Amino acid sequence: MREIIKDKAIVADDWTVLRLTENETPDAVSVPAGKVIIPLKVWLLQRESLLNRTDIAVWFSSDEQAKELKEDIGRFKLLAVDFPKFADGRGYSIAYNLRSRLNFTGELRAIGDVLRDQLFYMQRVGFNAFATREDKNIQDAIKGLTDFSEKYQTSWDEKNPLFRRAERTGAEA
Repeated sequence: MREIIKDKAIVADDWTVLRLTENETPDAVSVPAGKVIIPLKVWLLQRESLLNRTDIAVWFSSDEQAKELKEDIGRFKLLAVDFPKFADGRGYSIAYNLRSRLNFTGELRAIGDVLRDQLFYMQRVGFNAFATREDKNIQDAIKGLTDFSEKYQTSWDEKNPLFRRAERTGAEA
């Protein structure tokens, strides 16, 4: 069973990510039994037949919008955002919008090309779970969540900038 980082701990993961092959289409792909994280396009095209399943989660590709799941967001305990390559940061906006605009409170997982250097910033926009690349050491990756001891700017996890927090406590900057 694969391990992931969830809520700042390394845990076993029993979810499977469904990725379509070249010959499969979102409307016709067969969703296997068990805990499966399916592409948003599959959910949107097969929604009626999947509505009764409670073991389904959805993942977003980097070119999709969080609002596409707005009507159904409350039914999912887990959502994931795919990072197809290290340099593609569009998933940060998807995560931020899921947390701040759509008020998603479940597990928000980063999947794909997820590396240690990204984890601190990913948690700032709302991710609380990380499926790091399998060729990387997860024990080393979890250290990335604590790369910095202080947050200067605002984000999903810190609503006040450092200068305002320093004013309130009377601390010297």
